[in-house]
Amino acid sequence: MELFRNTNIDFLGKKWYFLAFSLIFSVAGLLSIFFWHGIPLGVEFRGGTLVYVKFSQTPNLDHVRQAMDRAGLKNPRIQSFGPVSDNEVLIDLGLQETSEAALDRGKTTIIQALQTQNPANEGKQDLNNSGAATLEQYLLQKDPMHLGTDAAAQYHALAQTIEDFRNKQRGGILASADDLRGVVPAEVISSLQEGFYASDFVVRNVEIVGPQVGGQLRHQALMATLYSLAGMLVYLWFRFELIYGVGAVVACFHDTIITIGFFSLLNKEISLTVIAAILTLIGYSMNDTIVVFDRIRENIKLLRREPLADIVNKSINQTLSRTILTSGLTFLTVLSLYLFGGEVLRGFSLALVIGILIGTYSSIAVAAPMLVAYQDWRARRAGEAVARSVSSARNKGREKVKVKA
Repeated sequence: MELFRNTNIDFLGKKWYFLAFSLIFSVAGLLSIFFWHGIPLGVEFRGGTLVYVKFSQTPNLDHVRQAMDRAGLKNPRIQSFGPVSDNEVLIDLGLQETSEAALDRGKTTIIQALQTQNPANEGKQDLNNSGAATLEQYLLQKDPMHLGTDAAAQYHALAQTIEDFRNKQRGGILASADDLRGVVPAEVISSLQEGFYASDFVVRNVEIVGPQVGGQLRHQALMATLYSLAGMLVYLWFRFELIYGVGAVVACFHDTIITIGFFSLLNKEISLTVIAAILTLIGYSMNDTIVVFDRIRENIKLLRREPLADIVNKSINQTLSRTILTSGLTFLTVLSLYLFGGEVLRGFSLALVIGILIGTYSSIAVAAPMLVAYQDWRARRAGEAVARSVSSARNKGREKVKVKA
């Protein structure tokens, strides 16, 4: 299947436009990286505390941010998490601690920040953010069922039943203690109404990544990228020539810089999934470049008398249909993933959307022109060397004639 037949586009004739395009985006990305946002690292690389919060209704992120500000939390990263219908929010506190106490501190900080001040709730505990141990202790103290010596075992079972019902049947959030009717005895519900109230949110989970682990992951991500580029350089050096490998690696490096620059300009976090996407697009871009280089190598053997620039142009045109079909279908797939894949995959899919576009472009506009520029430079140097040799021989001949005379 071919989209185009017998195209004759002068790609190399537009190399200065391509160079300007690459420079604009590369310089903009580098300026953002070094002078504006920097590289916005995810919690996996810089360390921090992540708190997952679920609300009973669609959360207003501005209200959540204002609540964090009132609690004295400085610039926490707040974003929607998971499907919109789940009403979940991910809050990155940036607290770089790894102790068990830090987990409780992160949870308590968020609960206190999000709790709405209501005089009716003074002295009461939050039913949705209380675990089975807290419920059991409260019931043991109140003993609403007057169980006596058998109280500990029964209230332990009741507390576990309440927690399981809340988390598994109601998604972690109870509208009130009345939701427990038919689940636990009426006496327990009445006692809970006296000592608990039901908030409109629940802290689902707290995760901590220490700064040492983040540093190791940063190093490993950088080395993975460099090793992949070095391996591809060696492979292309072996299969083609060194200049082919250099051109392909420079094109991949160009794609990586622009992709990271876009993340910096948009202030989007670079997480482990984004690094996986970058490594994927490096391989994808390299594959695209190899297809063009392979056709160039074939045509050089068939069209020995034609200039290299014409051969490269013809090779790019011959592979253009294949490039558009492959890249276009892949682009539509990752674009759908970006639009409908949810927040968890947003960074991964965004990196692929940008990378596939830039990778396809660089195979045509960066790698191929670099090959031609190098070969032209080498031909000029060879010509200059020959000219110098001829000139030197002539001068020696003239000197001999003078000596004889």
